[in-house]
Amino acid sequence: MSEQVTGAELLIEALKKNDLKNVYGVVGIPVTDLARMMQRSGMRYFGFRREDSAVNAAAASGFLTGKPGLALTVSAPGFLNGLVALGEATKNCFPVIMISGSSERHIIDLNRGDYEGLDQYNIAKPFCKAAYRVDRPEDMGLAVARAIRSAVSGRPGGVYLDLPADTIGALLDENIDPESTLIKEDDPAPQQRPSVEAVDKAVEVLKNAKKPLIILGKGASIAHAENEVRDFIETTKIPYLPMSMAKGLLPDDHESCVAAARSLSFSDADAIMLVGARLNWMLSHGEKFNPDAKLIQIDVDANEIDSNKKIAAPLVGDMKSVFNELTPAVKKAGIKASQDWLDALKAKKDENFAKMQKRLTTPRSPMGYYGALAPIKELIKKNPDTYLVSEGANTLDIGRNVIDIFKPRHRLDTGTWGVMGVGLGYAIGTAIETGKKVVCVEGDSAFGFDGMEIETICRLHLPITIVVFNNGGIYNGAEKDPAGSDPAPITLDAKGRYDKLAEAFGGLAYNVTTPEELDKALNEAFDAGKPAIINAVIDPALGKESGHIGNLNPKLGIKH
Repeated sequence: MSEQVTGAELLIEALKKNDLKNVYGVVGIPVTDLARMMQRSGMRYFGFRREDSAVNAAAASGFLTGKPGLALTVSAPGFLNGLVALGEATKNCFPVIMISGSSERHIIDLNRGDYEGLDQYNIAKPFCKAAYRVDRPEDMGLAVARAIRSAVSGRPGGVYLDLPADTIGALLDENIDPESTLIKEDDPAPQQRPSVEAVDKAVEVLKNAKKPLIILGKGASIAHAENEVRDFIETTKIPYLPMSMAKGLLPDDHESCVAAARSLSFSDADAIMLVGARLNWMLSHGEKFNPDAKLIQIDVDANEIDSNKKIAAPLVGDMKSVFNELTPAVKKAGIKASQDWLDALKAKKDENFAKMQKRLTTPRSPMGYYGALAPIKELIKKNPDTYLVSEGANTLDIGRNVIDIFKPRHRLDTGTWGVMGVGLGYAIGTAIETGKKVVCVEGDSAFGFDGMEIETICRLHLPITIVVFNNGGIYNGAEKDPAGSDPAPITLDAKGRYDKLAEAFGGLAYNVTTPEELDKALNEAFDAGKPAIINAVIDPALGKESGHIGNLNPKLGIKH
């Protein structure tokens, strides 16, 4: 840095000092030159078509690496576009920092009417873990340090960093040493160990259990605790059920995985250990559990304990530290799951597996969901280091049960909020951060939210294969308007050729109508390692209302 530097230069140096070098964003007033400076300083800037996709890519980066992903947006409308993704990252516990240019304070605070004027700092607060505004260039280093620690410490989440235009361009006082303003964060997410008493209580619950069960949540994936989880499960032989983004912590074909016996596991288990899994709507708030089951919960946030059900043995701490205390204790106590319990679960698994195989192999025309998912299942099995991104209603819900994942953090989906429009942003961030191939499985409705990011994928030459399950509708494409000739509320264009979007930007394009055609196109696109869209035509009559969560819709007596 020269002796007198700008706020922009100090921001860049602060980010680089903390080894944050990839930025996902959309440029415009007042951050265009900031992005240019980032790129020229050795950082990597990846431009998107919409801000929410850029923030989603940064969120995927945070999930995969454990370091905060970085997103950059313009002010007001751009900031608001990114805010949904920032809120979602916070709900998903993905560490991300969204940096937005903003208007000058003296204009906003007196409501004088500025170009894209908005009090972004105060608007952001309810949607993220922390928000900071930088009013002096000498505070850039401090702001970055606080943002990093806020994003990754305790329960990770989204952080908003507000940069007024005059701060970006302001010169540091020549009497201040620029280097003295920079901070390298040391241990931003320190260990949190559980108490001895808490560990003893958890051991006692497990010791008395005849039918124990473990539920793995994405918190264990975010904590990179796969080795600790594996050691515990293989020591105790306690069966486990992975939530969607915990799939792959242990391979889905592991003998202790009982995902195919979910209902029996919930109804019969007399002790349930929640490992980085929250008792929110995704687990029906625990209401489908055996009402007599005693619960153990491992969570980094004490506020999560007793949030929906009484927790008999809370273990508050970071995942690795908890298992480092708990595993030796259960080994000493000689805790093992009973063979009768394991045999009962295996019998149910085998029964449901046979049903699944029949669905996957039964021919049907037009093509159904199971037939279309079968080639993707086989591709991932043959190439287990492939990352899967998925979104949609039926596409997501059925695919979660069909496609096995074999490595940690190799599946990303809509997560806690169930928000559509995350797929392509997640896929782009994943491909950039890992350098690996990505298969992105999209419902046709979900693809519509961020489909123009195919241009970003093609521009960046990323090895992403998108499979659009096209049944011509939100949920399905068979509904008619009984009162007129307008398309029904859930109707889309079943004849749409989504693959042509890839062709328009130089990618590979395929239109398929059978599982055999899909298998051929999928493997050809995957082997080519180029951007591709496969338009997979699905029977419009297939698809349940809201997928597997139709029960959340109010009952209004409407026939459809």
